[in-house]
Amino acid sequence: MSLRETLAAAWKFCLSFRRSEWELNDYPVVVREQKTDQGYGASRFQQQRYLARVVKWWVLTGGGDTAQQVVRELTVQFDKIKTDWQHRGKPLPRPGTEVPIEFAPSEHVHAHSELTEDFIRRVLGLDWAFVSDGSSLWDFHTNETNDALHAKIKETYGVDVSDIESGNLAEILDRIATKQGRDPNA
Repeated sequence: MSLRETLAAAWKFCLSFRRSEWELNDYPVVVREQKTDQGYGASRFQQQRYLARVVKWWVLTGGGDTAQQVVRELTVQFDKIKTDWQHRGKPLPRPGTEVPIEFAPSEHVHAHSELTEDFIRRVLGLDWAFVSDGSSLWDFHTNETNDALHAKIKETYGVDVSDIESGNLAEILDRIATKQGRDPNA
């Protein structure tokens, strides 16, 4: 973290005591232009011209082709996170403070541990990947749709999952396991 970001975080922290409910503009936000990477395997953010993030809040980022677009995306992400935290009865972190990364639970995908490992290798084409109950097909590619992975799943396991619009891996693995008679909940 740069000196400028440290000072911005300290300033926003001090200002945060003026109110008890915060919006995105109460947090220190950094917008930067980056060199884009359109190559194979480049992440969605590596393909974006601009990135925005909340300082010390490592999971809250946005990307886009203009500075205004990334701030809009960041605002949408912030609003989703704020709503989620409110539903869970958790207060938002005070602006300028460190927010630890929270991993989603993974009990559901671990119930199908052998299938999960096979799926990662045969469908995603990876030797290893961290997946949780919140992981989705969208996390593993930058295409406009999941169609290519849906076809690969159908080819590999003989199961159509194209109706699972979220691409949630726990749901997909459940369906594959059920079709194969490997349902751990049965």
